Amino acid sequence: MKNYLLLLALCLGLASFAQRPTFLIYGKVLDSTTRQPLSGASAFCQNTTHGTTCNTEGIFGLRLPNGGYDLVISYTGYEKRTIRISNTQTYTDTMEIALVQVNNSLEQVSIVATNEVADGLARFGKFFKDNFLGTTPNAGECIITNPETLRFFYTKNKKRHRLRVIAGEDLLVRNNSLGYLIRYQLDSFSFDYNSNIGQYTGSPFFIEMDSTTEVKEEWIKNRAKTYLGSRLHFMTSLYDSSATDEGFTVEKLGNNGKEVVGTEIENLFDSSLYEVDSSTVQINWDGRYRISYSPVRPDKKFLDEYKLPANSPAQVTLLDVSDGFFIEENGYFYEQYDVINTGYWAWKKLAELLPYNYVYE
Repeated sequence: MKNYLLLLALCLGLASFAQRPTFLIYGKVLDSTTRQPLSGASAFCQNTTHGTTCNTEGIFGLRLPNGGYDLVISYTGYEKRTIRISNTQTYTDTMEIALVQVNNSLEQVSIVATNEVADGLARFGKFFKDNFLGTTPNAGECIITNPETLRFFYTKNKKRHRLRVIAGEDLLVRNNSLGYLIRYQLDSFSFDYNSNIGQYTGSPFFIEMDSTTEVKEEWIKNRAKTYLGSRLHFMTSLYDSSATDEGFTVEKLGNNGKEVVGTEIENLFDSSLYEVDSSTVQINWDGRYRISYSPVRPDKKFLDEYKLPANSPAQVTLLDVSDGFFIEENGYFYEQYDVINTGYWAWKKLAELLPYNYVYE
């Protein structure tokens, strides 16, 4: 099933970027111990529609639109590998990627020692969906087609109050609002009730759904609505120096001794903040920033959930940056763990996610 989905997506995606600058990568996937090729291993760029599987010799090839990506290599029974790639890097030969077998005996011991909930889907299923898919209008149009693969582990004692969720196989999410089937390799999902903080990590792969012309036109409209003001929109416009023209305002936040105040950055592309190196842009930010997008008002559901005024004029996100970050041509940025967003972008979870190769129409 996995191989079929990847091959289908590759075929559907070839024509979509035929006119855009591209680059080509090759790889060979091997067992780290035996050095034998892993035929059928999957290779895909997460958060895109671009992926394939290895042939009988463990070799794969991908032609990608210019930009940056996290290339994910996985094979059943092995630890997956994630490699950052970009058209700005030089590839003179086939990459050799060795995967390490998972020690299933240790994994089973770890699972047995936890507090699995027998009726976890019934008890925590909605909570998981709200924190994984989101609570936006689009989230209401998303369906996890294989929820039975989810396993729920709940701990409540004097020291810890936490929910942990894992999946026995890739989650399949149908986004009927945006027209994508998302295959999501869930690494971890956890929610700490003491701090009221939840987080999840994993690798999403997008597959274009098919439907009537009328439905596809609706998907195009919904994708555009989702894109405007999104993190992908901001990163792409920051890369090409159009963020201000696109309607974004950025303030550096600080404390004047009494309260938090924001100072607008009048020139986001000043050389002290914005450096271009080949096809990569370096953003020299450090600290907390407030990003506002005013051309599109925030969703009413967001304002209701956070008890904000109904006439709030802009989508507002807070960005905590540790020692800057880099942006590639397609809006991909790194290191992503050093850039933490709260507010509007954080509210828009998987149901609002668009692939890096999305093109605004």
